[in-house]
Amino acid sequence: MPLTNRSTLTQFLIEERRRFPEAGGDFNALILNVALACKAIAKAVAYGELGGVLGSHETEQGGSINVQGETQKKLDVLSNEIFLRMNEWAGHLAGMASEEMEQPHPIPVCYPRGKYLLTFDPLDGSSNIDVNVSVGSIFSILRVAEGGAEATAEDFLQAGNRQVAAGYALYGPATMLVLSVGNGVHGFTLDPGLGEFMLTHPDLKVPEETQEFAINASNSRFWEAPVKRYVDECLAGKTGPRKKDFNMRWIASMVAEAHRILMRGGVFLYPRDSKDPSKPGRLRLLYEANPIGFLMEQAGGRASTGRLPMLEVQPESLHQRIGLVFGSKQEVERIERYHAETQAGDRDIPLFAERSLFRD
Repeated sequence: MPLTNRSTLTQFLIEERRRFPEAGGDFNALILNVALACKAIAKAVAYGELGGVLGSHETEQGGSINVQGETQKKLDVLSNEIFLRMNEWAGHLAGMASEEMEQPHPIPVCYPRGKYLLTFDPLDGSSNIDVNVSVGSIFSILRVAEGGAEATAEDFLQAGNRQVAAGYALYGPATMLVLSVGNGVHGFTLDPGLGEFMLTHPDLKVPEETQEFAINASNSRFWEAPVKRYVDECLAGKTGPRKKDFNMRWIASMVAEAHRILMRGGVFLYPRDSKDPSKPGRLRLLYEANPIGFLMEQAGGRASTGRLPMLEVQPESLHQRIGLVFGSKQEVERIERYHAETQAGDRDIPLFAERSLFRD
């Protein structure tokens, strides 16, 4: 391959480190270990059925169920193990927490402990893996209060605005790593010949305006009034109050949804609804909402619960669920405004209201 002017991920991290002369190398090394885990998962995903990794993970008791109450896929289990084994040994971490594990993973006593915490969803969108739809991994890095000690569950309960880095890997037609270390958002594409992530999308920005939204419309009967209002107005198109046509997308893989929005704008809604009153949302705060929210905010977009900024939410438990809206800033702010108006006493807006899509 001829020489190019593209930076590798390693070169990019070295340049970032030069901005902070007092910084050590642990942070960069941690990011590179995470990237290595993502390369290994990408390879497993690419083999598909040839690698014998499709389908549900079976145990002697039957199908394996994770702490979220979901049936684990073989690749869920494999991806989780890859993340653990490639990050526990180097001395950068005080602990790890995963969507697939009930409790944090302690660093084995044979390895040194560091000053960072790693949370991750090892394979987001794994329900799509058997039909060959893009999936990904999501991760977040936090600092621990007392470096060198074993992390407790409470150490992970930090608001999203305390993240020092976040990112995701997308396993699609190309494997990409999208990363923020608190200085914008940058996309790296895996060069399969070199085995290196190359900087291909520097300084990604989410357009402030959009004509595209993503939501699971099958849950419409459970939506709260502000969400119904927003979606109805989008569907009404040029003849409605928004006076423009919108396209609707839904992939059921949040990494793929987030990537599309970073590339061309849009808004994603997986809001709180009444489908299961015991759950204040569907997505996991620590493993999904916070890292994706961090990326969106760093790229000039916005992330919200619909009621307040996502990154200001104080976590209460490792596997806390939450409603999430993210994407183009003006659209998210509109959804927040609709929630605020409803809270201020506006009546519930029914699906078949005067301004509804279904009027004559």
